[in-house]
Amino acid sequence: FRLALIQLHVSAVKSDNLQRACGLVKEASAKGAKLVALPECFNSPYGTQYFKEYAEKIPGESTQKLSEVAKECSIYLIGGRSIPEEDGGKLYNTCTVFGPDGALLAKHRKVHLFDINVPGKIQFKESETLSPGNSFSMFDTPYCKVGLGICYDMRFAEMAQIYGQKGCQLLIYPGAFNMTTGPAHWELLQRGRAVDNQLYVATVSPARDEKASYVAWGHSTVVNPWGEVIAKAGAEETVVYTDIDLKKLAEIRQQIPILSQKRCDLYGVEMKK
Repeated sequence: FRLALIQLHVSAVKSDNLQRACGLVKEASAKGAKLVALPECFNSPYGTQYFKEYAEKIPGESTQKLSEVAKECSIYLIGGRSIPEEDGGKLYNTCTVFGPDGALLAKHRKVHLFDINVPGKIQFKESETLSPGNSFSMFDTPYCKVGLGICYDMRFAEMAQIYGQKGCQLLIYPGAFNMTTGPAHWELLQRGRAVDNQLYVATVSPARDEKASYVAWGHSTVVNPWGEVIAKAGAEETVVYTDIDLKKLAEIRQQIPILSQKRCDLYGVEMKK
């Protein structure tokens, strides 16, 4: 099946972002994409100073638009971090998924908050404004089962391993790595998650805006279960297409059967809730 990653140029005007995103989703559908993903923070600039201003409840303006376009195009639509979600007085970094009938299939709240300090390069603390999610998020399609993470979640191998144990064959991480961590770790982490769990990994970033307060690395990417990069964007706004070949996945798992060779008598990773 065909996967499309929309590397969107994000502005400070929410309505413009929504309109542009929906237009590109329709374009991707017209080119045969059955599953389309938007980047982290596609409807607002990324930054702790913006989260409260752009926050919405779910359902709300942005998610209603996503539901409508998913139904119109009859696709599975992953809404990136569509919005900073407001719920019960707290804010979450939330990704929604809509099915071909427009129904909400999954809502993933970012589990691991991006609190880092690389001296002289970048300091960022999502926990100043956001609260963490507390659950794994998976959804079924006629093609395969998909697991969701958001950006910093990709650094935690245990999360990807749980998804693999639960039958996911594709992991999608809407993310916005920066100009320090992007060149160093963006592709490396994706290839690691893909090889470790013998599945496809896709990441979808906003396009790079050098004038933004937080400059995203871009380079939305798809990696196959052999660890090969099979599709990758540059820094500019674009749509990345790739065909997910589940026969290749099955062949790799048969050739190198690590999933059945794990020593569960010696070690294990488990989902607690």
